[in-house]
Amino acid sequence: MSLLILLTGILLLFLMILKKINPMIALMAVAIATGLLLGMPVSKVIDAVSNGIGSTLGSMVMVLAFGAMMGKLIEDSGAARKIVFILIKAFGKQHIQWAVLLTGLLVGIPLFYNAGFVVLIPLVFAISAATGLSKLYIGLPMATALSVTHGFLPPHPGPVALAGIFHADIGQTLIYGLVLSLPIAVIAGIYFPRLIMKKIQPALIKDFVLEEGEGLPGTAKSFMVALLPVFLIIAGTIGSGLNTVYPGKSIFIFLADPTAALLISVILTLLLQNNSIEKAMESCTEGVKSIAMIILIIAAGGAFKQILIDSGVGETVKQLTGNLNLSPLLLAWLITASLRITLGSATVAAVTASGMVLPLIGQHAPPELMVVSVGAGSLMLSHVNDTGFWMFKEYFNLSLKETFGTWTMMESIVSVLGLVGVLLLNQFL
Repeated sequence: MSLLILLTGILLLFLMILKKINPMIALMAVAIATGLLLGMPVSKVIDAVSNGIGSTLGSMVMVLAFGAMMGKLIEDSGAARKIVFILIKAFGKQHIQWAVLLTGLLVGIPLFYNAGFVVLIPLVFAISAATGLSKLYIGLPMATALSVTHGFLPPHPGPVALAGIFHADIGQTLIYGLVLSLPIAVIAGIYFPRLIMKKIQPALIKDFVLEEGEGLPGTAKSFMVALLPVFLIIAGTIGSGLNTVYPGKSIFIFLADPTAALLISVILTLLLQNNSIEKAMESCTEGVKSIAMIILIIAAGGAFKQILIDSGVGETVKQLTGNLNLSPLLLAWLITASLRITLGSATVAAVTASGMVLPLIGQHAPPELMVVSVGAGSLMLSHVNDTGFWMFKEYFNLSLKETFGTWTMMESIVSVLGLVGVLLLNQFL
């Protein structure tokens, strides 16, 4: 009966989102309604909502805020644009897809998906016009890279929220995500476009020159600010993970904390960028504004997660799936993928699934790999109820059939390969 009520709640959530009701409002309403229908007293429902919001946001709100500031500072300082031109020069016209893919990965780490897409799409169109190559041939590697970073890598909202809910180490999650991201991005972003499009002879690509523009930061500075949070978190995770005690280990423990690493990154970026401090502060403010609704959606998802935990639905799911003899990582991916297909939003699907799959975490499902598995499931089969689907369709002027054959297929390939990668990693850990 409890699962039937849960399915009814998910159906109600789907209908509300379909009616264009804000996902945060829809999640909160469904969380409260589900708790009441499951027989929880009103006081328990209110406590669960408060505890869910507090426990979810308490561990990640500053990570998201500092990450958003970093992304906006990198965008407004011109560092993202500089990275594009440097990589295009390094790879040359023969391997332009690789340059765009690597650019998307580097820019996609600090920038949220929508922001990264808007920043890079003009450059994709400029490269297409200058080389004579299809916009899709250039654009799919960019979209793939941004999608992979969005689903697998902190400081993006989904992975950060899941790491907090699952009590996963963000540094290890980032390392696992990076291990999977590059090969998946190459398969879905390089080879998939070549498979579905007519073979393009690199020799036919005409010579082209892209104008960098003036006022861009230097090469070293651009790469440093874009990758600084990643380097700090990985260095802190490796240094603090050593079993021996040595002088300075406390510094690595400090750096391993993503809030500390991102705060240091923001401060250093402020010192290195060329804009005035007033302009930089405006960038920080705008960056946080851009993710305010995402934070509220995650908070509401945390409330729904806590309702599912306190009502015992998560344990019910664990008991029912215990006889299936399936990997918890696979089950988590299946549940999240089903929610993604139903609800559209990757972030909403991930945080909604978290309360159902949390009891599955254990010896055979490390929390860090569970984060990546749920992140992979949240990318599955993007279609008409996903804003990313429509953004891709409109920017590239595609029909619905063409969007399904490119964007939806690419997202599904990333999702399935993410699951395969997680299951392989789990065999060696």
